[in-house]
Amino acid sequence: REHQQGEREREKQAPRRAGSPMWGSIPGLWDHALSQRQTLNDLTIDEKFHTILTGVFVCFFSCTQLLWNYKLNLTTDPKFESVAREVCKSTISEIKECADEPVGKGYLVSCLVDHRGNITEYQCHQYITKMTAIIFSDYRLICGFMDDCKNDINILKCGSIRLGEKDAHSQGEVVSCLEKGLVKEAEERDPKIQVSELCKKAILRVAELSSDDFHLDRHLYFACRDDRERFCENTQAGEGRVYKCLFNHKFEESMSEKCREALTTRQKLIAQDYKVSYSLAKSCKSDLKKYRCNVENLPRSREARLSYLLMCLESAVHRGRQVSSECQGEMLDYRRMLMEDFSLSPEIILSCRGEIEHHCSGLHRKGRTLHCLMKVVRGEKGNLGMNCQQALQTLIQETDPGADYRIDRALNEACESVIQTACKHIRSGDPMILSCLMEHLYTEKMVEDCEHRLLELQYFISRDWKLDPVLYRKCQGDASRLCHTHGWNETSELMPPGAVFSCLYRHAYRTEEQGRRLSRECRAEVQRILHQRAMDVKLDPALQDKCLIDLGKWCSEKTETGQELECLQDHLDDLAVECRDIVGNLTELESEVMIRTIFFLPFKKR
Repeated sequence: REHQQGEREREKQAPRRAGSPMWGSIPGLWDHALSQRQTLNDLTIDEKFHTILTGVFVCFFSCTQLLWNYKLNLTTDPKFESVAREVCKSTISEIKECADEPVGKGYLVSCLVDHRGNITEYQCHQYITKMTAIIFSDYRLICGFMDDCKNDINILKCGSIRLGEKDAHSQGEVVSCLEKGLVKEAEERDPKIQVSELCKKAILRVAELSSDDFHLDRHLYFACRDDRERFCENTQAGEGRVYKCLFNHKFEESMSEKCREALTTRQKLIAQDYKVSYSLAKSCKSDLKKYRCNVENLPRSREARLSYLLMCLESAVHRGRQVSSECQGEMLDYRRMLMEDFSLSPEIILSCRGEIEHHCSGLHRKGRTLHCLMKVVRGEKGNLGMNCQQALQTLIQETDPGADYRIDRALNEACESVIQTACKHIRSGDPMILSCLMEHLYTEKMVEDCEHRLLELQYFISRDWKLDPVLYRKCQGDASRLCHTHGWNETSELMPPGAVFSCLYRHAYRTEEQGRRLSRECRAEVQRILHQRAMDVKLDPALQDKCLIDLGKWCSEKTETGQELECLQDHLDDLAVECRDIVGNLTELESEVMIRTIFFLPFKKR
């Protein structure tokens, strides 16, 4: 049944040609002296035959060992390599890396498998597709993998590498074990066992090569067969479509635990190297090159990380540069993925493990763990270590939910009813949705769950001015001119992100004689932010920091909406100097907003 399903999917992907041989006699299975003319046709038979034999005779050691030796010969036999040179002549001449491979070592076929996405010759594509199915059925057939990972397989106790000891269906378990070892190492400060650099590259390379067709990830394929039929029955295999479909259903109640675990491991590999996602690497290839997000002088481990790719391309978008819609769509999917599952971010695991166990255990799905940690940071459940706070702030910048609220699934679900009523005039996904929600924070249209999720997210957005995309767009010129800021994804010790907004509002109330004022559109945005922050002092980092003692001294009983700021204004003369200056500036700007509302807006309506 599995064999027939796989065949149907492969037939959907590849165009059929009249006269293509499907079944016939099976000459020379045990005799490798095949003519070059027979080889390409018989390969189709061999592929089917090795699948059937493996299923029927898996318990017979001699048969499986003989079959494995036969498949190994397929990848190294000079006759098969000579067929590749004949049917892929034009392709090899176009791919210098393959043309330079030595003869008779099996490297040519492996090289063509690596570059199969670029093959346009029909016969060559058919030949390499079938060779790929054979090679990926057993990790020992993948060129160089055995040499690079032999010691790691033994150290990590991932299974025997002696011939015939494991059946073909269990070979994927060896690669899966190595992948889990690689993932675990990234999540520990002092890992007891480290995967060698050669094997790390080999693991990620194999994951990349299997990124277009989920059949090639043997462990995931067998773990998710039933789930694929349940959730993605109509999804055509190829170009990573089945992976993406399964990712989208990962937190469904009916998703099997073994499939969910396999999907999470693959997502963690994507977090380490974006090329493990076929659709992301393909859709963003030109944009990555255009904006130099994969420059050669950076360490491979850094430039390959999903977080680095997202930050680099988000920077281009925020600067008003053109990034293709296909790439932006992929970015949105993976930003949402990181926001939904905290375990995909090694920094969160490393820095927040204790806090998660203490405050947020059992809340793993749909972004609930991250919002639980955000709630702790706001002081509603306890304290959070500085390393954990910094890891959360970094993750918020990587995912950039301020640019599109739909990235934050917990917020999206909690606020859906409010958005449909209070913000229905704003286009879905527009960054002004968050501003609209803030304007309705304590109105009758707001619901309690939405209020909590909104304030939890805004706490972090308020501590980095770049995370409010409207503010950044209107004020980036002023920030560069007056506050000496750098690019969107760059930081400065002299002007950290949290200090930029303070710098902007210091210039917001300067007179013309004092000079160096904000532009009109930036000033309006600063006033908008201040108006929203007045609803909750925790949304104003400077105010909360400088007025913490005064809040406890004068306003400990003022807990309703806006009461804390009103209390500080009432006790202005009694406040400490630094707190008094901040409250005075806020009061002055608040007055300007009120005057503009009373006197100017009615004239505009007329």
